[in-house]
Amino acid sequence: MAGVRFVSLVLVVAAFDLTACSNAERAGMSSGDRRLCAPFAAVAQTGNQPQAPINALPVNPLPITADPAAALEDCLHRWGYALAISPDDASQVATASVAACGSPLARWNQQAIAIGRGRRPIEAPSLLSGQPTTPIAEHFIFAQSRALFYVVQARAGKCAPPPISNGVPTGLTT
Repeated sequence: MAGVRFVSLVLVVAAFDLTACSNAERAGMSSGDRRLCAPFAAVAQTGNQPQAPINALPVNPLPITADPAAALEDCLHRWGYALAISPDDASQVATASVAACGSPLARWNQQAIAIGRGRRPIEAPSLLSGQPTTPIAEHFIFAQSRALFYVVQARAGKCAPPPISNGVPTGLTT
């Protein structure tokens, strides 16, 4: 009987220790490192789109609408930060961000097709993996990896999401 009480006491003490570690870990993570947060790109003032803060660094000197890759990057950044508060796994949140940015990704892919003048996309070895790939496949891989980066960055830095208007992050170009 004394052995059962001792084992019970050890289990209770261990549970309290684990809870204390878990709470300390959460407390350390709750502050985040705001230096990890990236400012949102400035967008042209059209209608109700916000102006970039005065202290924001210029992210892209060209207008976002002039560069489909920059428009995709901005979309992934805004959606990644906006959805980062989701309790879902970061890869699932990143997949949702890519899905939300389907239009900018399609425009970037259309640009790649236009450069090839309608011919079959060039297949060449990837500069990262060496595997055969196409520009469109590389665009998708880029979108996936950048979306995951922005979700993890927002979570690690406890970064503020962009303002939301009608369920969509403001500042997105259409």
